[in-house]
Amino acid sequence: MASATSSRIRPAAVAGMFYARDRQELARTLDAMLASAADRAPARAVPKAIIAPHAGYIYSGPIAASVYALLKPARGRITRVVLLGPTHRVAVRGLALPESDAFATPLGTVEIDREAAAAIRALPQVVLNSAAHTWEHSLEVHVPFLQSVLDEFRLVPLAVGYAEPEQVAEVLDALWGGPETLIVISSDLSHYLSHSEAQALDRRTAEAILDLRTDITHEQACGATPVTGLNLAAQRRRLKPELVDLRNSGDTAGDKNRVVGYGAFAFFEEPFHAH
Repeated sequence: MASATSSRIRPAAVAGMFYARDRQELARTLDAMLASAADRAPARAVPKAIIAPHAGYIYSGPIAASVYALLKPARGRITRVVLLGPTHRVAVRGLALPESDAFATPLGTVEIDREAAAAIRALPQVVLNSAAHTWEHSLEVHVPFLQSVLDEFRLVPLAVGYAEPEQVAEVLDALWGGPETLIVISSDLSHYLSHSEAQALDRRTAEAILDLRTDITHEQACGATPVTGLNLAAQRRRLKPELVDLRNSGDTAGDKNRVVGYGAFAFFEEPFHAH
């Protein structure tokens, strides 16, 4: 295992834009959002998988916090996070791993789980592509949340480009693991509609996610490919999805004429009953 000090570290690309560059300011912001979310939400079991948004924290942070707050009871148990998000800047065929050994944020570095990455490299849809990760915010903005709610963990970051839900589900199956593994899917919902149009479309998209549908489009969710891949895996493994939060940028910090929709979803494994 290479230590993060001697290895290739992917530096934070959107610190100072999507979230605070200053370590203490970032920690305070995250603590406040998570505390507010915990106050609002009833206690639930710890999910196996979550879907959370990836915009600037001022816009989507409270919605993301609503589902990240559910992970705190598993702080010491979850030691691996499989993180999938859509590519925004670089076109990729398949699911791209970075060539780096760690991701850095103002809160510190998180090592890549090289063993897990090596295990999925044999799949034809998994590629190595550093360029897909260099400026990609859809994965990066989740890492400080994970650093806030978990203790030591390793990361399997996948930038998802052109792929079928079945190809995504196959990767998730290979990395599913047990209680030590959390799956995080990064996706915003509708883009640049009016507040009321966004609410209507996002409600329909939320229903499609709760029905575990695999025909969700990129107009409904920019992370439609990883979302539908998770839905397919969840169908097979009988996960139960719940809607945790559904708002848009007009509800948090933006103008109501052109909004971006955000949803937070938690997927629970059914309790095992011995017979």
